[in-house]
Amino acid sequence: MRKRTLFIRTIIFLIVGFAVSCSSPPEKKAAALYNSQCAACHVLPAINDLPKHIWKNGVLPDMAARMGIKDSTVNPFKNVSFREQHAILKSGIYPNRPSLTLEDWNLLKNYIISLAPDSLPSSTNLNDYNKLNQFTSNPIKLDSTSGTFITFLKFDKESRSIITGDLNGDLVNYNFIRDQAHTLMKTGNAITAYSKKDKYTFITNTGNLNPSEIANGYIQIKTGDTLEQLPMVLHRPIHTVVQDLNKDGENELVVSEFGNFTGSLSILEKKKGEEYQKEILLNQPGSIRTIVKDMNADGKDDLITLTAQGRENITILFQNDNLKFSAESVINFSPVYGTSWFELIDYDGDGDDDIVTVHGDNADKSYVHKPYHGLRIHINDGTNHFEEKFFFPLNGATRVVANDFDEDGDIDFGIIATFPDYINSPQSSFVYLENKNSDSFKFQPFTFPDAILGRWLLMDQGDVDNDGDQDIILSSFTYSFTPVPKIISSLWKESKVDLMVLENKLK
Repeated sequence: MRKRTLFIRTIIFLIVGFAVSCSSPPEKKAAALYNSQCAACHVLPAINDLPKHIWKNGVLPDMAARMGIKDSTVNPFKNVSFREQHAILKSGIYPNRPSLTLEDWNLLKNYIISLAPDSLPSSTNLNDYNKLNQFTSNPIKLDSTSGTFITFLKFDKESRSIITGDLNGDLVNYNFIRDQAHTLMKTGNAITAYSKKDKYTFITNTGNLNPSEIANGYIQIKTGDTLEQLPMVLHRPIHTVVQDLNKDGENELVVSEFGNFTGSLSILEKKKGEEYQKEILLNQPGSIRTIVKDMNADGKDDLITLTAQGRENITILFQNDNLKFSAESVINFSPVYGTSWFELIDYDGDGDDDIVTVHGDNADKSYVHKPYHGLRIHINDGTNHFEEKFFFPLNGATRVVANDFDEDGDIDFGIIATFPDYINSPQSSFVYLENKNSDSFKFQPFTFPDAILGRWLLMDQGDVDNDGDQDIILSSFTYSFTPVPKIISSLWKESKVDLMVLENKLK
């Protein structure tokens, strides 16, 4: 079916290209090719969103390979195993037949390069931050080793502890008040999700952390002292929701299989005590996170999910009846935005749910500081149609938490940036936005000096010190995704900070 779809798409492209070539001058033809070719699989990106050298050396060679163009400098099979090569071939992402003639490809390529800017403008508010006084920073070392590779972070309200999982598969419980850490279990693989429901504990292991078409992730379920692995293989799962969606007494598992060239949003259903059965809800790569909420007030749980990896969007899967869903894409983003996370909140207090997104994933073929990275607030009109009402620029923004942290009646935000401008603004790896006026979207940004002590990848919130207000927790992952000044990387190595607890001093 996939090969047939690719064949049909190729025929359409060839017809479009032929029709344009018979009636258009070169510039008009190039523009038509850009609109048809570059919007076939995702939102059409603006050419001026990337500089010339990124288009020329990063995006266009990969684009050519994905269109079957023979002059591409990208070799997807270089330095990968035979097993990986087989998986890439099976994905069908690199066709054998070109979707454009070489003449038309060169016309399209030169058109893009000619219009692309030499550089991008700098982000505003780059260093316009006040000192964060509402929170006290508490750097925490979970062990004495240099470097930290935390792949999962969650504040557990029941035990009032911070739960972390790491690249080695160690699940650790840390109590902030007692300053004590102990290992809950060792799974042997990178942990990306952990949750407890009733008498069951669910642990998601991603398998390959780096991009790969090989699916070797899995989910383990612990009951008492027994740890069992589900017999299905998952493609780089990074998030799992455990909930009884159809109210039949059995929990379903909604799994975000981020994948690579391929991936999916999947649901694992258990019927009458039998083994879990898997069904794909969205057949596209890049699934990051899903929230369960009744979005149309029909009494049924719906799924709100974020997808990146080219087709960046927020999709609501409305539950029709007994785990049958209808998908509706409600917010779409350019594929260069690097959409990384979202929160569902009633920002304006009108009774419906609004959506807050952050954009800043920058560990790809288009690494450059982008002025459109940052936080966006999308307001719901009451019928699940969303309009962007506010944008706060922040290079490399990857996570957000939302709450009334100062308890003044409006929503504030904590944002981490895994890919900030470490040269000009290293402290912008964390920014706190205090809401000054909800109606006019006026915020005051803050940061703190210790923000440079880690490369923050994950974030959560909770009453860590048990004093009645909400604190913010950051976790570090000091892997070198992108270039970092030596003085910063040396600081991470010397400080050995694994967690940063921002203790709210409101109470």
